Amino acid sequence: MGYLGFKLYLIKEFQRLKEDENNRLKLEWNLQRTLAKVNYHIHTDAIKEKLIPDAITSKQASLTYATEADLLNMALFGITAAAWRDANPTLEGNIRDHATIEQLVVLSNLESINAVLIHQGLMQKERLLQLNQIAITQMKSLVNAKGVKKLK
Repeated sequence: MGYLGFKLYLIKEFQRLKEDENNRLKLEWNLQRTLAKVNYHIHTDAIKEKLIPDAITSKQASLTYATEADLLNMALFGITAAAWRDANPTLEGNIRDHATIEQLVVLSNLESINAVLIHQGLMQKERLLQLNQIAITQMKSLVNAKGVKKLK
């Protein structure tokens, strides 16, 4: 194999390795999104069981779910979904679609924790304060974690 053949081989191998790395990162990001979705169901079940009284309309129920989703948004991002959309009119999707992998991990954790707090009967204001402190602690840990840095 001549110099040019080796150079071409080297370039193709580098491209293959970069493609493999990108596929792995996509898989890991998709795994985090899937985890967040699973915890979302745990979260919404707790809302349904403990916060939504009987005999209300589906519109009233959806307001409760939206309020709880915004509770998590406030705890983690410091902003509601509507306020984020207003501040980012040119971006597609929602605040969670633009979250970092660290934020998605913490969001998934917050959904599970909020479900527990709902079952314990804590009021929304108390839950928000606790969830915000947990979000701060977890984000600090994840931002400094070497394993998470390797995912980027």
